[in-house]
Amino acid sequence: MSDDWLRERAKDMRREPALYEKRLWKILRDRRLEGLKFRRQVVLGRYVADFVCFRHRLIVEADGPLHGERIDHDAARDAWLTTEGFLVLRFTNQQIESRSWEVIGAIVAASERRLTT
Repeated sequence: MSDDWLRERAKDMRREPALYEKRLWKILRDRRLEGLKFRRQVVLGRYVADFVCFRHRLIVEADGPLHGERIDHDAARDAWLTTEGFLVLRFTNQQIESRSWEVIGAIVAASERRLTT
């Protein structure tokens, strides 16, 4: 998988985000959440992360139904991102849809913990 292909894939994903990525982006964009600066669909190594806050080394993932079938891939991906100093938070579409306050709380709490460590 070439770097150019991965960058183009990330660009396509920004242009046409999945429904729950759109909903999560409404919360995270423009420093709306506690002033945290997130970027979306960021290439990190050989992966594309949904949302990244570089200041806190925090990644937020919106996990759709396919992620249940990709447990090993996601575990390897998360392990690599952790070795790069990131904390990965994963939220299912159901959590984003019906318990967004918990999603927001978890992101804020993680960002606060990352500042103190």
